[in-house]
Amino acid sequence: MSSVKGTTTKNVSLPKRGTPDFQLLILTLLLVGFGLVMVFSSSSSLTLASEKFGNDPLFFVKRQIIWVVLGSIVMFMTMNIHYTKFKKWYAPIFMITLVLLLFVASTEKINGAKSWFSIGGLGIQPTELAKISIILYLAALITKKGERLRDLRTGYIPVMVIVGIVAGLIMMQPDLGSCLILVATSGLVIYAGGASMKHIMASIALLVLGVGIVMGAKTAIDSLSPSSETVAVNQDYKQDRISAFINPLANAEDSGFNIVQSLIALGEGGTHGSGFGQSIQKLHYLPYPYTDFIFAVIGEELGFVGTSIFLLVYLYFIWRGILIALRCTDPFGTLVGIGVMGLIAIQAFVNIGGVTNTIPLTGVTLPFISYGGSSLLVTMLSMGIMLSISRETNRPAKEEVTKSVTTVRQVRAR
Repeated sequence: MSSVKGTTTKNVSLPKRGTPDFQLLILTLLLVGFGLVMVFSSSSSLTLASEKFGNDPLFFVKRQIIWVVLGSIVMFMTMNIHYTKFKKWYAPIFMITLVLLLFVASTEKINGAKSWFSIGGLGIQPTELAKISIILYLAALITKKGERLRDLRTGYIPVMVIVGIVAGLIMMQPDLGSCLILVATSGLVIYAGGASMKHIMASIALLVLGVGIVMGAKTAIDSLSPSSETVAVNQDYKQDRISAFINPLANAEDSGFNIVQSLIALGEGGTHGSGFGQSIQKLHYLPYPYTDFIFAVIGEELGFVGTSIFLLVYLYFIWRGILIALRCTDPFGTLVGIGVMGLIAIQAFVNIGGVTNTIPLTGVTLPFISYGGSSLLVTMLSMGIMLSISRETNRPAKEEVTKSVTTVRQVRAR
């Protein structure tokens, strides 16, 4: 009996994992490289002329390179970890995320929000980690529930409670843009997981109603409180965002200034652009041209042709990732893949939509392109998971080929 067992163990080998999807890998590296180039172009003139940045034209590029190196290491390491491991690790990752979100709420405000804390001079934004954490958590939970997700009490409500907790912590910072992106991505994963469309539509209606009630109540309370000069400023800021979206030219010197300058940059680009590094709007006209408004710099310097090529590459990258997710036979892998690619697509749409005045401006980064360490690191971690999923997607095809070749050899031998 022992000899039979030994023989069986010796002859049977575990199936090997496939190769990662090289198209997705190359597209990721191309986008990261293009992002570095555009961070240099959009920031070098500003930092060269500023003592605050040591008159160093490479000030932001050097920091971004550090995050690119760290992100690349994380991506290649994650690519070689079987993605199903995250089905076991999702709970600890989620708990760490909650702790970080609670911790950042006690920090000082930076640019009007408590979204950051520093470690060794590098800024950390827990909200970015929350985006991938919620995807892993929902994918694992939905896979475990299966058909029970369609049950309102035992399936759907517990899932939505998790989303609500994370969204609430992000809104405490406050960070409306990231909150909306997280909620939209969560909704996409939940829908792909088989939730009832009736429940989803009811949730959207309740969300809109709840936001209206909370904002109305907050406005009423603030109007009765004479103490809050800061609150009044915040209210005016939100109203300005809406009015700037509706008619930016009505107050082009104040609330509509950012959008008007962004649209001028896109218009100045014309068909072929002003040329790399030749943007005028990045010189103290566009706020943070290397982060929120980097797409406007791309439009001005590369023009309609260059911007169209960039968007086509971006769209092909997203399509390729979704294709990999749909080809995965494991429901957990499919949901994670759809969540990751959906997150990138939604955030890119929010950024580009705000810059082009297609939607109200919220102030989020353009994935892979904008300056931002936390965003780039987490996005490359997410791509490592996607590449790990692609290795499993490629494996069955390779096994079928091997079986076919073996069968042909056996026939010839006979």
